[in-house]
Amino acid sequence: MTAQIVILILSVCLVLCLAALIVSTVYFLWQWRKMDRILDDFWKEQTDTEEQNMLYHSDISETRESRVISQLRSILKDARYKEHRAVEDKEQVMELISDLAHQFKTPLANIVMDVEILQDSVLKEAERKDFLSHAKKQVDKMQWLMADLLKASRLENGIIRFEAKNTGIKETIAMALGTVYAQAAAKNIELVVEEFQDFSLYHNPKWTAEAMANILENAVKYSPEHGSIRITLTKLDIYTKIMITDEGIGIPESEYNSIFKRFYRSKEVEQQEGSGLGLHLAQLILQCEKGYITVSSKVGQGSSFSLFLLNRDGL
Repeated sequence: MTAQIVILILSVCLVLCLAALIVSTVYFLWQWRKMDRILDDFWKEQTDTEEQNMLYHSDISETRESRVISQLRSILKDARYKEHRAVEDKEQVMELISDLAHQFKTPLANIVMDVEILQDSVLKEAERKDFLSHAKKQVDKMQWLMADLLKASRLENGIIRFEAKNTGIKETIAMALGTVYAQAAAKNIELVVEEFQDFSLYHNPKWTAEAMANILENAVKYSPEHGSIRITLTKLDIYTKIMITDEGIGIPESEYNSIFKRFYRSKEVEQQEGSGLGLHLAQLILQCEKGYITVSSKVGQGSSFSLFLLNRDGL
């Protein structure tokens, strides 16, 4: 009787061991299958289907195998992120090169033409100086364009970072006006600033003055002689609106969004000097200061650009 009990106990233990072995084998096969599916999804670049979503976001018990799977997911996600960033960086470089090639095409052609003419020994000294001066202007244009394009690209990618703080706005406006004073005087355009008591806004004076100057330069360029450009400030609950209003050619409403794009130029001004970077840069600068720009205009009646900067109490 005792021997039968022992045999029975041993049989039960054997069955339990076999069951445990089968369960463990199935469990490990299931875990390996899960890791295989993760790798398969990674290489196939599948979108987030319901099944994949469950695979990546299901609750996992704290086991050694679970930690391995979790680490594998983390490694693959990091690899995918770096791969996408590398592709994006490559595309941005290619876009920058394409933009430069397009923008440099005309000034380079002009320089080549000037050099070819200058090689003619028959030219008089006065003519030679004129062609040299023209070539120098084209070189200056390319340098200025390169600087603005690189500045815009670095702002877009966060390479350039500048500090904004609560500081007086009156001096910033004065700096912006100083950059266009000579141009405005040459066209007898009056620069009018509505009188106000200085107060602090969240901004960087140097960069904000550049953004304002870009808008003011356009206002002067596209305004008739003996006109006026007005700057008014309106303090709102969170922002202060700085509005620059001109009496220029105006902008069609259909182009309101396009004018802030890089290199965009309206058909009405294609023949005038310009790069199409000024408003794009101004928008990037304001965005870095947690502000924004809007436009309102009527063709033939002028434009109003409104720069919104955070009030000191709006942070």
